[in-house]
Amino acid sequence: MKNKPKNNHSKQWRSTLSRIIFKADTRGGKLFDEVLIVCIISSVIVVMLDSVNHIHSNYGQTLYILEWIFTILFTIEYVLRIISVDRPLRYVRSFFGIIDLLAILPTYFSLFFPGTQVFIVIRLLRVLRIFRILKLVKYISEAQVLTQALRASARKIAVFLFTVLTLVIIMGSLMYMIEGEESGFTTIPRSIYWAIVTLTTVGYGDISPQTGLGQFLAAIIMICGYGIIAVPTGIVTVELSQLKQRQEGIKKCPSCQAGEYDPNARYCKFCGTKLPV
Repeated sequence: MKNKPKNNHSKQWRSTLSRIIFKADTRGGKLFDEVLIVCIISSVIVVMLDSVNHIHSNYGQTLYILEWIFTILFTIEYVLRIISVDRPLRYVRSFFGIIDLLAILPTYFSLFFPGTQVFIVIRLLRVLRIFRILKLVKYISEAQVLTQALRASARKIAVFLFTVLTLVIIMGSLMYMIEGEESGFTTIPRSIYWAIVTLTTVGYGDISPQTGLGQFLAAIIMICGYGIIAVPTGIVTVELSQLKQRQEGIKKCPSCQAGEYDPNARYCKFCGTKLPV
């Protein structure tokens, strides 16, 4: 009987700790998340500053100490998260659980493998927790709509990308034959790289055609690039529109295919055809 009050006290303590750490609907939980995000951003800034040579030479020791302070804080936080949940393994295997672990491992690995601390920038992913603080969860439904549209258009985009890949291989091979090694097109893969850069209108300028025929072909690829860029956008936009129509129950006239109608509409306002129920 004496152990029961202790168990209740332990359960209540874990419940309070879990509410503060995992929920932002309380004052303590919101404050915890805000402090955590400030620490995350600060630790990433420390890593970035440490990569600058003149800052590292002057303040390297200070930045090193700060990094270990942040790492210890994040380690304590990670342990508290495991302690406070009813199913620790479920948290450890979750997206944020993996990110939280990856956020602290690089500093410890740097003791044995110098230089791995640069991977600490992965901590920036933990700032995703800000969605809970700012109450942006309501936008998840919009994200799901976009995900469904991308999945629906996946095959069309795959065919499009295959067509583009075929096009750049052909164009790159032609440019290799036209220009040759004298103009920098030393191999077919390097020529394909140039075709990709040109078709996507990036234009690094590290390789450029020198002959008239090569420049003419480059001009054709550039013009095609403007049209090709718009294709994936159009595919996804159509899928979004169709998904919206399915969700809202919008009808189109089976006769003239005109207009968008309310679910309660019975006749087409353009041609008068009776709409299907």
